[in-house]
This record gives sequence, structure tokens and C-alpha cells, in this order.
Amino acid sequence: MNVDLNCDMGELEDAALEAELMCWTRSANIACGGHAGDDASMERTVRLALGHGVRIGAHPGYPDRAHFGRVEMVMTAEAIAEMVYRQIRRLEGTVGRLGGEIVHVKPHGALYLAATRDPAVARAIGMGVARWKPCAAVFGLAGSPALEVWRGMGLNAVPEAFADRRYAPDGTLCSRSLPGALITDPRAAAAQAVRLAREGNARTICVHGDTPRAVEILKACSEALLYEA
Repeated sequence: MNVDLNCDMGELEDAALEAELMCWTRSANIACGGHAGDDASMERTVRLALGHGVRIGAHPGYPDRAHFGRVEMVMTAEAIAEMVYRQIRRLEGTVGRLGGEIVHVKPHGALYLAATRDPAVARAIGMGVARWKPCAAVFGLAGSPALEVWRGMGLNAVPEAFADRRYAPDGTLCSRSLPGALITDPRAAAAQAVRLAREGNARTICVHGDTPRAVEILKACSEALLYEA
């Protein structure tokens, strides 16, 4: 199936694990100093992506490492825009120096989810992205209002789905605090990836790099999607 498979990267200290993840993903969303990541991790992850021919994306998040960017912070629209812009530019410095380019932006964690609920947050993220590149691609939850906000700003809004997360009946993601919110069985994740791809609402499907058995899940998803093609 002609659907992108992406993974959040540059968040773990385990370089060997991230090298394995790169073997099965097409796009890497690289943490750029907010919820995780520093200059050393960015360089390591960018080098891995370039070595595996994986597309590079910026993965900006709330600057709250204690909660891994998964707790929403109260910030003004301008502060969010500036935060997103600065994190993208920080990663761009490394990517450009190594001869690559950033081809998309994907907000992280609580920032991503806040954008699905609050058009003002989505617009603030879009302001930061547009300040960097006016027509940039931005990943957001398929079916969420954030996508329309970004399209209205002239950005290339890319609908995203998740292979390793349970969905609520209304199409939102189940809270990580709920039992079973994460799908850690590779076969179940692959089946969900195929179902989501068949539905045709998403152009990219994510597996989180910190999900247990992430390598096995990515491999199973990649092989299942290739088989369906």
C-alpha cells in the first residue's frame, strides 16, 4: 500500500535500538531539544536516517523533560510558535551540516493532542512551522480539526494514523493512562495498520519508538503493508 510509515526517534539513549528501528521506517520524526534530544542525539539520529535513506522530520514538543512532553503546558500562542520554530531550526542546523533536509514537521505528545482539540493551539503550531517554511508538511491526527487549520494557513497538512495506539469510538486516541491504550502485539499492530491504510484516511502511519517491542511492530507493519500493496 502506498502509505508512509513513520517513527518518533532521537528520544532514546539506545543507539542500537534506534538503528534497528531505522531499518523498518520510511520517515523519522527526530526530537529536537524540547521533550527530548540534544545536539549529540540529533547528530546520531540524523546520521542513522541519512545512512538508511529515511526521510527526516522535526519533532518539536513542550519543553518538559520530566513528563516527556506528554503533559499539556499553558503557553501563549506566540510562545508556542516561537518554541516550534526554534526547535525546528535547531534540528535544521544539524541536518544541513550533514547534507540532509527536513521534509516534514510532527508535533509531539501533549502538543500534538492539544492541537487536535484546540484550533488556537493548532494555529500557533502552524505559525511556528510557517515561520520556518510557509508550505511545509505537518503531520496531524487524521480527521482532526488541526488539519483544516493548517490547510487554511497554506501548509501541507498530512493526515496521520497510529498502529500502536487504541482509538476511542469518536476517532480520538485513547489516553495512555487507560489499560490497553498501547498496542504491543506486533500482529495486532500490523492488522490495525493495514485496516487504517485500507480506510484511506491517513497518508502516514506511526509507531512510537518507545513502545515496547517497537522494532518487531515496525517490521510487522512494514511487511504487512508491503504485502497488501
